[in-house]
Amino acid sequence: MIKVRNLHKSFGEHRLFKGIDLDVARGEVVVLIGPSGSGKSTFLRCINGLETFEQGEIEVDDIALHSMNRAHPSREDLEAIRQVRLRVGMVFQQFNLFPHMTVMENIIEAPMRVLGIEQSKAEAEALAFLRRINLEHKAGSRPENLSGGEQQRAAIARALAMKPRAMLFDEPTASLDPEMVGEVLGVIKGLVDDGMTTLISTHEMGFAREVADCVIVFSDGAIIDSGPPKEIFTNPRHERTKTFLNRVLKVRE
Repeated sequence: MIKVRNLHKSFGEHRLFKGIDLDVARGEVVVLIGPSGSGKSTFLRCINGLETFEQGEIEVDDIALHSMNRAHPSREDLEAIRQVRLRVGMVFQQFNLFPHMTVMENIIEAPMRVLGIEQSKAEAEALAFLRRINLEHKAGSRPENLSGGEQQRAAIARALAMKPRAMLFDEPTASLDPEMVGEVLGVIKGLVDDGMTTLISTHEMGFAREVADCVIVFSDGAIIDSGPPKEIFTNPRHERTKTFLNRVLKVRE
């Protein structure tokens, strides 16, 4: 469903990606791990058209994104990005809920404006999502009155309301207190169990081991290891993977 070919991405003089390739099959769960600053978040943002790149191609459900002039994108480029975002939802570290809107209003805004869904239908679908994540009782609350875990679950419901074919999660539990991490990971696991194509960047190694079909290890803008969780966590090929895992798992103890 997602194909990345020869991806090159720079920030000024700093070259981050120097030719990344990756395939994600429909229904597959790919977990990205690696040190902070290794390129995981930028990679996800490139897939969703939030970051431009200088060379290569990203194809999402047969919609192709190419290198473009960020300041003056063509009409074709903008339409390709729009089509990709209709197919791929994204959830960030920061919840990015509109503070002046209730949870319900946050969820129905895009379906009504972008998809043209009538308000009554959008609200009914939003309630169904909120029931699924045990947040129906917070439909009329504003983000400031929610816990961090509740805000992140609301952000996931907002992404799901657009009926995406794939979901990208960029460190979705990084901003949460430890006791709130489980409730968010539980929601994501439910999506995975339902067969949602998923890419997730995380430092939650136990979760990665449990849900991933494939684990991708980033370091300095390159994929240095990839394979099934059992292989990556018990017999990593690259020394930098071993060093990273030893450090992260020691911190989690």
